[in-house]
Amino acid sequence: MRANCGIIGGGRLSGIGVDGAFWTGLKQRKLVQWGLAYIAAAFALIQVLDVVAQRFGWPDRIEKIIILVLAIGFFVALVLAWYHGERGAQKVGGAELLIIALLFAIGGGALWAYALMPQAAARHAVAATPKASVPKAAAAAPAPAIPEKSVAVLPFANESGDKDQQYFSDGLSDDLINALSQFDGLKVISRNSAFQFRNSKDSSAEIGKLLGVAHLLEGTVQRAGDEVRITATLVNAADGTVVWSQRYDKPYKDLFALQDAITHSVAAALKAKLLTAPGASVQSDRPPSGNLDAYTAYLRGITDYARDDETGVHQAIVAYQHAVAIDPGYAAAWAALSRAWARLGGAYLGGTAQQRVFTQARRAGDKALQLAPDLAAAHSARSYLAYFESDWKEAQSEIQRALQLAPHDGDAKYLYGSVLATLGQCRRAVGLVQQALVTNPRNAGWYYALSQYLGCDGRMADAQQAIGTAITLQPQGSAYSEWLATLAILRGNAKAALAAARKEPPGPWHTVAMALALQIGPDRAAADTALKNLIAKYADNGPYQIAEVYALRRDPNNTFRWLDRAWKVHDPGISSLLYDPIILRYRNDPRFAAFCKKVGLPTATGAVAINR
Repeated sequence: MRANCGIIGGGRLSGIGVDGAFWTGLKQRKLVQWGLAYIAAAFALIQVLDVVAQRFGWPDRIEKIIILVLAIGFFVALVLAWYHGERGAQKVGGAELLIIALLFAIGGGALWAYALMPQAAARHAVAATPKASVPKAAAAAPAPAIPEKSVAVLPFANESGDKDQQYFSDGLSDDLINALSQFDGLKVISRNSAFQFRNSKDSSAEIGKLLGVAHLLEGTVQRAGDEVRITATLVNAADGTVVWSQRYDKPYKDLFALQDAITHSVAAALKAKLLTAPGASVQSDRPPSGNLDAYTAYLRGITDYARDDETGVHQAIVAYQHAVAIDPGYAAAWAALSRAWARLGGAYLGGTAQQRVFTQARRAGDKALQLAPDLAAAHSARSYLAYFESDWKEAQSEIQRALQLAPHDGDAKYLYGSVLATLGQCRRAVGLVQQALVTNPRNAGWYYALSQYLGCDGRMADAQQAIGTAITLQPQGSAYSEWLATLAILRGNAKAALAAARKEPPGPWHTVAMALALQIGPDRAAADTALKNLIAKYADNGPYQIAEVYALRRDPNNTFRWLDRAWKVHDPGISSLLYDPIILRYRNDPRFAAFCKKVGLPTATGAVAINR
């Protein structure tokens, strides 16, 4: 102890004139006692606050703020002790003022360093992440720490002994996802990502990490005639321990009551409460009449639609039509039917056939809104159709209404992001898609869209990472490698562009990718041949991509000629006009503003154009 005193007294601080009188003053004013008492009281308070925070689910930032305030309070306590520690000793000398100033400087510096530590760590982590790794690719949509109130509903196993009953167990899982999404502050993973772990051999910890949740809800479904047996188990993802479990044996006619029982039990276990956001409305995909036959047909349609191919869409339409034929008042089924018709026309048809199914989609959507004006799915379906019909204003207003009614709807957030990107608001689009990916973190298509919006915002490195994630999640995804080739074109790397184009799976997008990549290469004959091949195959349903090729060839006349043709045939590519860096090469051409006006798009965009 004496050695320490000697160092302090005769070391580097001795040069500022601190003498024995100063230390006598410290004893008189009981600074040491005040400091120790304050530290003990603050420590006890932090322990109490930690318990309270866990009970009431306070965000971590509140505890951090309180700790910072207590740290600042320590230096304030020292100053108060100095002035009031002993009566009659109120004068403060120059040396004393200097010590107080040093205390504030040291305390302030410590707090500043503490505040910057997370940022420095984050920067170091990003810098240290390998370029080809999936975690870095996911940095385009930064994921927060896993919240305690979070759950993924894995597809319940079908134990009915009949494979045709799979849609029923899947439908039950989907209903639980929708029901749990109605609870405020509860992160619920969407079907698209959760169902990727059907029959997975991964541990609960690994699944929880990949989905970003603290809990998993899993179970089995067995339906035999008029009886249903369901087991449901809520587990802690980190260690696999059971939080709650229950088995139900009920008549099939009590299915809805059974679903509600599971939902409320899980919500109670996670201490979640129903939505209270202004304008929000509890959403349901059940028939108001309670008709189970209609609901069963609807569940079959959901399973068919989720196949994400043309055959699945056709089968979903048949199932939804069956549901509304059984129960014409089934608004959710009408909304789903509208969306299926719109997808069939927008993704797989053209010309008069497309217009016929769009008419069917609008009729179904109108019926859904007539039956349930506050059904978010009906407004989303209307927005989806309006987007395909290039009615951007209706698409925006309808999806805004959907999000007002269902603030946690990830699908609506993604769709709103798509609308904003089409309107040239890429930065806002990026934010919305990143929010959507929080509850659907393994949706390759959404990462593909995110990559395009990031590229539009000039964030090329992040765009590269996002498309890398999309390809990792779905290696054979249509158009993914075509966009990867486009990013290489934007960098002026002809070799990388051609290598990426060659990886695009066979089909229309392979032809497009090769035509684009070859335009910046040295082989002009190959470039010309690729363009001729593209026109010969896809002049009717790919005029927008042909316009892109001409834009790369620095041929504005043919670029705008093919854009006009794309508008005449309702090519969906028009929706990407204001975030397409290739077409935006001609954003200052008077014909660009005239074309935007003709198709109902704003003439201004914050997107970055190709500079080569």
